[in-house]
Amino acid sequence: MDKEKLKQKVCATIDSNVAKIAAYAEDVAKEPELGFKEIKTAAKMAAVFDELGIEYRAGLAITGVKGRVHGGKKGPTIAVIGELDAIGCADSLLANPLTGAAHACGHNIQQAAMIGAAYGLVKSGVLADLAGDVVFFGVPAEEYVELDYRKHLRAEGKLHFLHGKGELIYLGEFDDIDMAMQIHSDKNMPKPTVSIGQSSNGFVGKTVQYIGKTAHAADAPDQGINALNAAMLGLMGINALRETFREKDVIRVHPIITKGGDLVNSVPSDVRVETYVRAKTMEAMEATNIKIDAALRAGGAAIGAKVIIDTLPGQLPLICNNTLNNLFVDNAKIANPKVEIKDSGHFSASTDMGDVSHLMPVIHPFIGGTTGLLHTKDFCVVDFDAAAILPAKTFAMMIIDLLADDGMQAKAILAEHKPVLSKEEYVKKLDGYFSK
Repeated sequence: MDKEKLKQKVCATIDSNVAKIAAYAEDVAKEPELGFKEIKTAAKMAAVFDELGIEYRAGLAITGVKGRVHGGKKGPTIAVIGELDAIGCADSLLANPLTGAAHACGHNIQQAAMIGAAYGLVKSGVLADLAGDVVFFGVPAEEYVELDYRKHLRAEGKLHFLHGKGELIYLGEFDDIDMAMQIHSDKNMPKPTVSIGQSSNGFVGKTVQYIGKTAHAADAPDQGINALNAAMLGLMGINALRETFREKDVIRVHPIITKGGDLVNSVPSDVRVETYVRAKTMEAMEATNIKIDAALRAGGAAIGAKVIIDTLPGQLPLICNNTLNNLFVDNAKIANPKVEIKDSGHFSASTDMGDVSHLMPVIHPFIGGTTGLLHTKDFCVVDFDAAAILPAKTFAMMIIDLLADDGMQAKAILAEHKPVLSKEEYVKKLDGYFSK
């Protein structure tokens, strides 16, 4: 059967399962979970794999679910990724009242696009005409949050790296994958839109502790060492550095104080800060990291407080594959001829798809059908077809293009691709960021 007929079959199958795909997205949104805690979400994804007869393994990097289907012949393996975790957004209407977790970043829609592609490829029967495997991969913990909790998991030996895809790479779960793709919801983009990106920032994470000396805040403040003042001076030092950040490096440093003291009538003796140091390249990130550490330590030195900085590997900058990007655009136009295509260039936030992109060809386009800003209560889907069904069809049709004709197109992309890092180099690179 020729590729166009295969594409027609797979799109018709997705159309006939829209209600199930939408119900899945709504069900996940009702029970949002933060990273490495996505127990219910992983079970929902596994239930879809059970329905479709997809063989899978669960409990990967604590909550990951990895399903695999086989084409009629051997060939390259393509992964379609859906991120399981939510973000903290306590004022969202669907936020978990206990944890504040909410799908205000659209990961439930991303999962829906992935399972939509699974419905299309499996139930249509087109896999028999393809050469290669498809992995449907529910991955945990893309959002880099709750660092103390994740450090605790690492201390217990349950994690090595603190983000989902990085941990899965470390565990070897990407060793049998040749290329990977995922989408992400766009912000304030209600119409059917595909925004093709080229790159994103990477970052390292930090937890900082200022240790002072407690004393009565009114009776004997001269006997104390105010850790909060030390932290504030450290943050002022960071702000004083901002004029040195070059525009081309797209540097973003955004600290928060997670603990400001214990009692208002006592001099704060234990103050905690978390921050990211983001930049467009690893070189700019590493150079800025040195400056930030100096500023943070200077705050402690000025007050006489002890400073403990724990630097943690975050996420690497994203590098998208141009050929895969173009293939996504071509098939998005088939899925919806009225779709608007935009060039989103560089994304100043980060994704752990950047880690994967250093090992293999990847794409990470942004998809419309939404309003509101990401990570806010106003984020919502206003056109489910544009937000989830369009990318589901696009993924499925891309896979047909890549794995038809004995996988010729996928093999050509792999032959041209030069990985930035080997897996061993990747692990060594990230290990080098710990407390650097």
